[in-house]
Amino acid sequence: MKICDSWLQEHVAHRLDPEALSRRLTMLGLEVDAVALAGQPLERVVVGRVVALRRHPNADKLSLCQVDVGGGEPLGIVCGAPNVREGGLYATALEGARLPGGLVIKPTRLRGEPSAGMLCSARELGLESSVDGLLELDVDAVPGSDVTTLLKLGDPVLDLNITPNRADCFSILGVAREVATLEATPLAAAAPQAVPATISDALAINLADAAACPRFAGRVMRGLRADAVTPLWMRERLRRCGIRPIHPVVDVTNYVMLELGQPMHAYDLARLDGPITARLASPGETCVLLDGQEVEPGPDVLVIADAAGPVGLAGIMGGQRTAVSATTRDIFLEAAFFAPAAMAGRARRFGLHTDASLRFERGVDPTLPVHAIERATGLLLAIAGGQPGPVIDRQEPDQLPLRKPVRLRRARLGQLLGLEIAAGQVQDILQRLRMQVEPAAEGWLVTPPAARFDIEREEDLIEEVARVHGYERIPVQPGLATVQPAAVGEVPDPARHAAVLLVARGYQEAITYSFIEPGLAARFGADPAAALELANPISADLAVMRQSLWPGLVLAARENLRRQQPRVRLFETGARYLGRGPQAHEEERCIAGIACGSRLPEQWGERAQPVDVFDVKADVEVLLVQGGRLGQLAFEAAVHPALHPGRSARIRVAGRDAGWIGELHPALAAELELPGTILFELQLAVLARPRPAYAGFSQLPAVRRDIALLVAREVPAADLLAVVRGATPAALLRDVFVFDIYTGPQVGSTEKSIAIGLILQDTSRTLTDEEANGVLQGVTAALGREFQARIRQ
Repeated sequence: MKICDSWLQEHVAHRLDPEALSRRLTMLGLEVDAVALAGQPLERVVVGRVVALRRHPNADKLSLCQVDVGGGEPLGIVCGAPNVREGGLYATALEGARLPGGLVIKPTRLRGEPSAGMLCSARELGLESSVDGLLELDVDAVPGSDVTTLLKLGDPVLDLNITPNRADCFSILGVAREVATLEATPLAAAAPQAVPATISDALAINLADAAACPRFAGRVMRGLRADAVTPLWMRERLRRCGIRPIHPVVDVTNYVMLELGQPMHAYDLARLDGPITARLASPGETCVLLDGQEVEPGPDVLVIADAAGPVGLAGIMGGQRTAVSATTRDIFLEAAFFAPAAMAGRARRFGLHTDASLRFERGVDPTLPVHAIERATGLLLAIAGGQPGPVIDRQEPDQLPLRKPVRLRRARLGQLLGLEIAAGQVQDILQRLRMQVEPAAEGWLVTPPAARFDIEREEDLIEEVARVHGYERIPVQPGLATVQPAAVGEVPDPARHAAVLLVARGYQEAITYSFIEPGLAARFGADPAAALELANPISADLAVMRQSLWPGLVLAARENLRRQQPRVRLFETGARYLGRGPQAHEEERCIAGIACGSRLPEQWGERAQPVDVFDVKADVEVLLVQGGRLGQLAFEAAVHPALHPGRSARIRVAGRDAGWIGELHPALAAELELPGTILFELQLAVLARPRPAYAGFSQLPAVRRDIALLVAREVPAADLLAVVRGATPAALLRDVFVFDIYTGPQVGSTEKSIAIGLILQDTSRTLTDEEANGVLQGVTAALGREFQARIRQ
């Protein structure tokens, strides 16, 4: 939100320069992103009135102007602006004036005619970058008066980054209250003077949903002047605050919103059909908004309606049917309070983000509507005239938000801040923040003002005391706390232990969003029917809960590669949301990883080779080894929509599906700029380690037996090892592994040779050759039955 200091000064007369003001506001919690000047002070630029005008004899698009600059004879100035007119008042640069950009005004001749100055546009004064024509001044401007003073050139404009919890600061008045509190300076009277009604005309107001709209104020105004123009001072304030001037009525409502924080709307009274009603939309109703968009609100969206239907989305945007136009003479002004819960997410549902919705979603002071109506009435009477009717204020007091007292304890205040602040100073700070303070046992009972939706608990009050006292005044000192060592069991946490193992293998932990873009989720195999959609997403790119950890990891890896990180290893531990189960959704804890780039860091001892599936497969096996479940691990070739066909496998543990591993699908790899990327995802539950149990070790020698088999090429090595384990007595088998695989001319074109090693050992005796050979014969027979395997000669 942008505010100009000259406007702020009208509410609180502070003496801070822009730099000091920015620093103090930032320390208060209202971060100032930038400070800019609205133009710059200019010398020898004055108000000039065009007293005579005629066409240039030698140029069709130039005019010869006689300009009164407040003394002596009028100056002859050649002007090419299309909107110059006799009687108009304009900023006039005299001889010797230096304009923004370095242009120095000198007497000259244009197409043979002398020109002793320059009539200026807003761009030439450094106010706007794109304009068409001269900047016309108000009719009460005095020729010869200083333009810098008139336009307040050089006025500091602060760009504030206001956090969502400080809804009370989305206005000039809100920021002024903060400055007044900080500087212990009195605040100018905030309540505008009531404007008495001069006609009895009124429009009935109905509150059909008092929970969503417990207060609605309105007023009829008739007879606005057709030739009314928004005064320059108001146009400039709106422009400096980032709002484009449109029409006197619209400009006034925007001005009041910026000043007081109360969004308003004005209707063309002639286009309204009967009473105004705040209600929920009916099924099938539509409304064409001011931006031309036709929307169907839905039964949970609050609308403002007349007898003919909706005339706007409450607290978001008005409708085109009742919009104010150049022909409008009679209007109905609206200022209402809409409950934040009824407004949350509604604007984003229609792709809108308006100044009104920004404020209503966070909470607007429910005491403001009548004040805003009175302020807008006074401004409109001064600008466009007219006759106001009585203010109609419909409200349901029981539905209005009530700020409850919050207890603040002296001991808790000192404990959290680490210093003691005098009781009188604490009470003074809270009272300067417009809070009602009553002494209570061990501290105070504090009632926040109606606009402070963020004050709900004791810690909120402590924060208020700290920020006004000054965070920089809180001394730095070591924290004191009673530390109780956590109990450490024999079985480590699976997630933490897995993280330690992966870090030791060169991975780095990542934390990504749990909500992702629906299209990306679908490309990684998410089931649209099981997708959990967010009711109030931050953006369209973060609209559904993830069904896999992969989308976040691939985006993180891509960003690292773009930042010249040639070798990336990332993992993440978190939940995926499957959208099924008895509680409407099911969460499953997983660990996932991604690897891309070279297999090893760059070095002299090894030639650079890209990472492949087998490298990441080894990482997954390490996770299962530590849980004692490597023997239950199997990789089955399977197809996954996000993985490369033929280079992907389903991970199974103890015969149950536990995850996936494979190379990123070529189409996705090309789209995401991630060639040769390997992924894995594993359920954390399968990493749970059993309680350690002692097992003795044999002091007797082990026996090794090797066997070379010919099998069909499509037979997985894991299946062979599983049969070997099943055919070998568990008390004797210490290890089984593949140590060679051969395909080539010495074996059939449809076969492969695979060599398996067995380590046999007994704890009570040394195995004989006959016993070891007997085990080997049993293994060979089992493999022959299962896979038609035969001994390679």
